[in-house]
Amino acid sequence: MAKNKRMTKAREGIVAGQAVALADAVKLIKARATAKFDETIEVAMNLNVDTTQSDQQVRGMIALPHGTGKSVRVAVFAKGDKVDAAKKAGADVVGADDLVEEILKGNINFERCIATPDMMGAVGKVAKILGPRGLMPNPKLGTVTPDVEKAVKAAKAGQIEYRAEKAGIVHAGVGKASFAEDKILENVKAFINAVAKAKPAGVKGTYINKISLSSTMGPGVKVDISSAVETAAA
Repeated sequence: MAKNKRMTKAREGIVAGQAVALADAVKLIKARATAKFDETIEVAMNLNVDTTQSDQQVRGMIALPHGTGKSVRVAVFAKGDKVDAAKKAGADVVGADDLVEEILKGNINFERCIATPDMMGAVGKVAKILGPRGLMPNPKLGTVTPDVEKAVKAAKAGQIEYRAEKAGIVHAGVGKASFAEDKILENVKAFINAVAKAKPAGVKGTYINKISLSSTMGPGVKVDISSAVETAAA
């Protein structure tokens, strides 16, 4: 009952289906994130893409200006002097064949995986485990690189990956409710701008069908697409 009352109160001032300017949406969502924990601010974009077509894939990395507010555990496949470089940059797990063995045992205590090019043979042994979890290192995303120090620092600083799901939806956590309003707005702008710029060549006509913001336990707010894209690109 208390939860229902909280949600009813949170929905006050929000008109279902009515799109509002991006800055107003951020204000509404932040004010209604009243759970007893620091809720995550989430953005979702419904795209007009057919993910079964190779020329309509939408995927990439975004360095959020103010990070996610979440601590990310990073694993690195490396050997030699790259091991020290990864550890110095803040990697939580660093290894080679020993890391492969841990993953095969089901010990996957990390949210981001990076590898040097020479370690991809070893990584391939656990590709069927890492792939479905979205953890497989990928050179297009900068997670297969000889510069592990740079990659680890980027991951720790709040770099996030986005990828269109089967239904064409891209979503991600872009900060915490405790962030200042302007910081949330800047993070959301960065996300929208990156996805907008990633429009595949194979997409004809309208690309972005819908944008919405929400918090972990709060209601969703529909965002005016034209103003959001213009604001993000500014």
